[in-house]
Amino acid sequence: MDDLTPAITDLRRRLLAFMAKHIYPNERRYFLEAERLGPWAEYPVMAELKPLARAEGLWNLFLPNSERGAGLTNSEYAPLCEIMGRSVMAPEVFNCAAPDTGNMEVLERYGSEDHKRRWLAPLLEGNIRSAFAMTEPLVASSDATQIASSIIRDGDNYVVNGRKWYTTGATHPNCEVFIFMGKSDPDNSDRHRQQSMVVIPRSAPGVTVLRALPIFGFYGVPDRASEVIFENVQIPAADILLGEGRGFEIAQGRLGPGRIHHCMRLIGMAERTLERMCRRSEQRAPFGRPLAEQTVTLERIAEARIAIHQSRLMTHHAAQMMDRVGNKAARQEIAMIKVAVPAMAEQVVNWAIQAFGGGGTGNDHYLSMAYAMARLLRLADGPDEVHRNQIGKIELRRHRDSDPALTGGTADVPTIEEVREIGTRGAWPAKT
Repeated sequence: MDDLTPAITDLRRRLLAFMAKHIYPNERRYFLEAERLGPWAEYPVMAELKPLARAEGLWNLFLPNSERGAGLTNSEYAPLCEIMGRSVMAPEVFNCAAPDTGNMEVLERYGSEDHKRRWLAPLLEGNIRSAFAMTEPLVASSDATQIASSIIRDGDNYVVNGRKWYTTGATHPNCEVFIFMGKSDPDNSDRHRQQSMVVIPRSAPGVTVLRALPIFGFYGVPDRASEVIFENVQIPAADILLGEGRGFEIAQGRLGPGRIHHCMRLIGMAERTLERMCRRSEQRAPFGRPLAEQTVTLERIAEARIAIHQSRLMTHHAAQMMDRVGNKAARQEIAMIKVAVPAMAEQVVNWAIQAFGGGGTGNDHYLSMAYAMARLLRLADGPDEVHRNQIGKIELRRHRDSDPALTGGTADVPTIEEVREIGTRGAWPAKT
């Protein structure tokens, strides 16, 4: 944060001003509209605020190293994404919300010129929304190789069949396109070459958005989770992305940036939660003593401050690694923050709810929504357990390939001769 360029410093200042003027004052309205209109509607407040954000030049800040977006690196975007994360409504206002961000990156990297013209351009303009169809109800989707939906070649077309759920964004009335992952070669001996990704118009015959799914009772926010059925959907063969068998590869390329964006936003959310916790603890004085003077509260505030700072440093480091060596080489750093940051945010919100008492469990103080978001993100884009396994395997490989003589990292038991030699020189010689 201390080495921000003048351009990023200016964007940060303008974002903060926009949040104060337009986002925070409209949050209550946003939640009321979401509750009253439901997950199938566009919320009028969003339609009003998006043109204002675009007019301020606060638009498409997420797309790294691209002339189509702001051209920011991951490191430059990180402090801006953190600010947006302070409100669950803000990312969409700035056209920086999932799943559109990930889908736009996929279309930018892997889409044809026709895909970019037909789908990417209107997404960047904010004229349409999109959905990402990967998770399925009948398999363990944390293992993407288990995906059962099919993408079968039929002459000049592909025929798509599958049942997807937690397909973010599908109930939005402006959703016009899906990126869909399924198996095109289920018998391939390489489990990671069985899958492909295709682009499917929302209006294609056979596509049915079956229902909206609640996230801890919230419909429409924090995202529009949905269940979608694809029944004999026919698409042109040209609508496959990158080629058959490249779906897993695309998924890894898509999820890396998405994971770090989630972590950036969670840090902003945790910061705002801690601020509210501090203010609340000075306003409430049960039994004649402010909460802020009680040791348990002070300890929780201090632990929250430490944890947020740790998470921010880890996330900025991961962003720098992605910029410097690429997403694949930075996969351990990405996995580490994907485990650490949602758990940190969940704990900070939990402490804040305790400070707020019963009111913290309702919708008046932002905390129940923040808790739902933090808990969701311990599952979305891969559950904690998957990331921990990846971290552990990379760490084992790192030390397996290194020379223990150079680091003193050997785990060998000393030989009898070594023990005797130590005994003759040590303070406690062997008993004779």
